[in-house]
Amino acid sequence: MSTVAENIPTKMPDPFVFTDSAAAKVAELIAEEGNPDLKLRVFVQGGGCSGFQYGFTFDEIINEDDTTMTKNGVSLLIDAMSYQYLVGAEIDYKDDLEGAQFVIKNPNATTSCGCGSSFSA
Repeated sequence: MSTVAENIPTKMPDPFVFTDSAAAKVAELIAEEGNPDLKLRVFVQGGGCSGFQYGFTFDEIINEDDTTMTKNGVSLLIDAMSYQYLVGAEIDYKDDLEGAQFVIKNPNATTSCGCGSSFSA
């Protein structure tokens, strides 16, 4: 007697967390620019006091190797090189006594600097 395995689709967890707060701020900035085709690109580059630093920019183009995520109608783009450093990270926006800024909580960072924009992995 043979059994047939059922193919039950499972939802994989999202590779990143893009918070409501971050999506709302990006939507606000896109509205100010007057260009609904803009998407937030988050990237990692060499530099900073800990070896790598985060960068944020707007982009209209989705590259072939980009990972995309959409939250509340706002698209987030991460290139393939940055993906390996950002998988599992939370991209948030906070506005408190320390100021208003995008913040990345990255489980892959082994150390980070006081400013929060530089890390090592």
